[in-house]
Amino acid sequence: MKKELTYTFIALFCFMSFANAQRHEIGVQLGMSNLVGDIGRTNYVLQKPVGSISDYGLPFYGGLMYRMNFNPYQTVRLNLGFSNIQFDDRYAAENYRRVRQLRGTNSVFSADLLFEYNFLPVNEEQVSMLSPYVFGGVSGLYMEASKPELIINSASNVIVSYSKDKAFTMALPVGVGLKYKFNYNWALSGEFTFRPTFSDKVDYSMVDEKDITVKKTSLGTEQTAAVVQSFIEQRTIGNPNSKDWINSATLILSYSFGRPPCYCK
Repeated sequence: MKKELTYTFIALFCFMSFANAQRHEIGVQLGMSNLVGDIGRTNYVLQKPVGSISDYGLPFYGGLMYRMNFNPYQTVRLNLGFSNIQFDDRYAAENYRRVRQLRGTNSVFSADLLFEYNFLPVNEEQVSMLSPYVFGGVSGLYMEASKPELIINSASNVIVSYSKDKAFTMALPVGVGLKYKFNYNWALSGEFTFRPTFSDKVDYSMVDEKDITVKKTSLGTEQTAAVVQSFIEQRTIGNPNSKDWINSATLILSYSFGRPPCYCK
């Protein structure tokens, strides 16, 4: 199945490369990422770094970008990126979070397929132009996950340890930006991206039964299941029905190449 999807994607990419719009852009994208979840701050963009760099790193986004311009206004875009996410209750605006003092980091790899619409014909063959744009699409996210391991001696005596695992989820990114084309082939874009994910586990605030490993138990099957369910309820933080958002504020420097497209009307 994975091979079939890979071949399909390659065929689709080749077809798109030779479609009417044969003008391409490649670029680098750098900026800041932040989490809106059940732990830490809740501002949607431009969260300040927290803690020491040695422990937390920086709230960083870095990636590669490819655009294919179908016409002066419409673009399909592929982003491959990496986000270092920070979350720390001590810096939250809500008092109950500051009292709780939970914190952590996550590393998230993302692949975004986006449709981009420019309000002005910035992809025309001109020396320079400035245009706002909007975009939306779909993302695949590969991130770190928490894996609890339980030793159950009795219903009231449970020893818990944690190990790290990997998890995959999806997101539906949307955003706004401003693109400045200059010197014919170069462009500088600034944008805000909002990624509502399908997961509530980016900040490790929730675990499912499938995430838990019972290494040892002295109880029967039903009693063990009841203990696991009780652990899940106690372990869940915040609202499990409210999913996490991974947002970013970035700059893109891109270069256009290839035969100019024939924008037929």
